[in-house]
Amino acid sequence: MRPIGVFDSGYGGLTVLSDLLKKFPDNDFIYLGDNARTPYGNRSFEVVYNYTLEAVKALFNMGSPLVILACNTASAKALRTIQQNNLPLIDPERRVLGVIRPSVEILGEYTKTRVVGIVGTVGTVASESYPLEIEKLFPDIRTVQEACSMWVPLVENNEYFSEGSHYFVKKNIEHLFTKAPDIDTLILGCTHYPLLLPIIKKYLPSHVQTLEQGPIVAESLADYLKRHPEMNKKCSRNGICHFYTTENPQKFNQTASLFLNSEVEARQLRVYD
Repeated sequence: MRPIGVFDSGYGGLTVLSDLLKKFPDNDFIYLGDNARTPYGNRSFEVVYNYTLEAVKALFNMGSPLVILACNTASAKALRTIQQNNLPLIDPERRVLGVIRPSVEILGEYTKTRVVGIVGTVGTVASESYPLEIEKLFPDIRTVQEACSMWVPLVENNEYFSEGSHYFVKKNIEHLFTKAPDIDTLILGCTHYPLLLPIIKKYLPSHVQTLEQGPIVAESLADYLKRHPEMNKKCSRNGICHFYTTENPQKFNQTASLFLNSEVEARQLRVYD
């Protein structure tokens, strides 16, 4: 097998994997969640880079010619260094892609006011990755960010329809719009956040569009493979998906099933010494 690798610090990347499986039902995939060391959001650039590099190497060792970092924090803090410094030494024929660039590239089609809101983890917001990428492609778009430190724990503890979720989502959305009332497009800058979407939409002004990364990344990958047929040929097609976690597999299976709405059987994988 030469599966497409999908990596996340925990469970959020499963929302991306779900859309990839729909878009590429014949392809093989392998998902790796670093649940033993999650969350990445508050960790330093160096730590996130080291953890992400270990995971990428593990997926390469399992045959992946292409790895998607389905984690905004890893994409923000590790992707560029891995692409520029590590891939030429590990294997210049392999590729690692992230979720931030695809989410930014389509912005011009959506925002009319040219004011875009971004909700994400503390780490993603602190990295300034979204504003920097948006500035490169759309210098006329103004960005406003909001760090939502409680949203991921609420999702991972299966509390995303609780009173606590309503409280923190409402609080963060209101704070974001006090900074920029004319936001008309909101980027969900964390792959956990689609599970909170019904609550997010409840507290958003009705005219504001939300951009989820799963469908965006799936379409972006389709375009990438079309433009790089040599990589497309390297990806095997048996319709198989394997799951790995650095934590307890039983715990992973239970929570992952909530993300995918189907049973999951993961195996434990140690990616670090």
